Amino acid sequence: MQYFVSSDVLSAQASDCVAVAIFEDGKLSPSAEALNSASQDKLNNCLARGDISGKAGQLLLLQDLPGINSPRVLLVGAGKQGDTTENDFNSASTAMAKWLNESAAQNAISCLSEIPVAKRDDAWKVRQTVINTETALYRYSQTKSQFKPVDKPLENLGFLATAANQADFEQAAKTGAAIGHGMNTARELGNLPGNICTPTYLAEQAIKLGQEYPSVKVDVLEEEDMAELGMGSFLSVSRGSRQPAKLITMNYGGGGDSKPVVLVGKGLTFDAGGISLKPAQGMDEMKYDMCGSASVIGTLQALAELNLPINVIGVVPSSENMPDGDANKPGDVVTSMSGQTIEILNTDAEGRLILCDALTYSERFDPDTVIDIATLTGAVIVALGSNATGLMANNQDLADALLKAGNDSYDRAWQLPLWDDYQKQLDSNFADIANVGGKEAGSVTAACFLSRFTKKFKWAHLDIAGTAWNGGKEKGATGRPVTLLMQYLLNKVGK
Repeated sequence: MQYFVSSDVLSAQASDCVAVAIFEDGKLSPSAEALNSASQDKLNNCLARGDISGKAGQLLLLQDLPGINSPRVLLVGAGKQGDTTENDFNSASTAMAKWLNESAAQNAISCLSEIPVAKRDDAWKVRQTVINTETALYRYSQTKSQFKPVDKPLENLGFLATAANQADFEQAAKTGAAIGHGMNTARELGNLPGNICTPTYLAEQAIKLGQEYPSVKVDVLEEEDMAELGMGSFLSVSRGSRQPAKLITMNYGGGGDSKPVVLVGKGLTFDAGGISLKPAQGMDEMKYDMCGSASVIGTLQALAELNLPINVIGVVPSSENMPDGDANKPGDVVTSMSGQTIEILNTDAEGRLILCDALTYSERFDPDTVIDIATLTGAVIVALGSNATGLMANNQDLADALLKAGNDSYDRAWQLPLWDDYQKQLDSNFADIANVGGKEAGSVTAACFLSRFTKKFKWAHLDIAGTAWNGGKEKGATGRPVTLLMQYLLNKVGK
């Protein structure tokens, strides 16, 4: 997909299709008004007949209108005028992108950025349209033998601009495309089955990223290297698998001598629960337990594509969690890289066992900030559903910056407490810490566990178990929270 900005008169646009917004109760957007005037009231005639109501995401195709160069005009419902929400805008722009891609209109102009959305400027709407277009056009095909691509897919999408906002629109489209590409990379990795997307495969994809972008330097530690470092907690998880664990580091150097932001992504490429075996129903979705690592790889790709002036290091501890004669057993005690001992009460609470050593490993980078991203607890789904990512942090300024980034990008998070009151739930009679804290506040106690390994830096934890993938008929990885992470980094460099 290519994106461009045009300031030509709309009715004279030589495009396969022009998409304009209409609102409920027959209201026309400014561009729709211009086309209506050029076509001798044809749009109003359609509205008067009730052909389209203007509900957000509703579409109506008009063809060969007099006075308009484009052979197609697509009317896109945007909800109530003056009351269009972000959800309405996303519905409208996503519906437009899907329709255009399947319509044989390979070149199109979108005028949806003129839809008023409270507290959102036009550049945000351009960026969001590009992100929605990239994600709407994504199709998983790697393991399908009968996949048939679209015959004439959408190839070019333009945005109507003025001289005053043309530069802003161009930058917004560029940023949106990079974020969309990063999200789709994360989705593809998440959607791959566990027999393909192994820890070794993840390491190979990181190496390919470094080959494509010289600004990203990649290093992969093997199990022998991790044993020398004393990563007994991480390696205790991989013992039950025939797939060797990997510790993948991707170093993006765009910020000179500044301290890096370290993103730590949980990379459990399949989680059967170990000896504490998960129920069979829904276990196939545990291929998504590496979506934290996928989001880190996707974010590093977007960073490199945009060449942002910041230093970011992605750290991905990757393993499987399988039942085996050498697997962790409930009651085992392991020693982490930090020297703290851990009693394993539940082998299905393995994500924190690999993350804790990765967090300790991150100290060597003298980080400005460390953010871990993990499909860590089912409890966060009970608390927040699938709309918001759970956020906990040992620094309120960092938490506020991530909450702002979530609101700015509409990839939102919600802060949960990280109070000392919860730490006692992790007490153990046989080790320094237990790996689970009982049935109460499971997301919080999981973060409390990780917090014991983050004393030396500013740290935030993003629990994406509810937001990383969709289940049911629409099953598939979402690419979240690449948008949130990129917005945080964009805000940090003032872009």
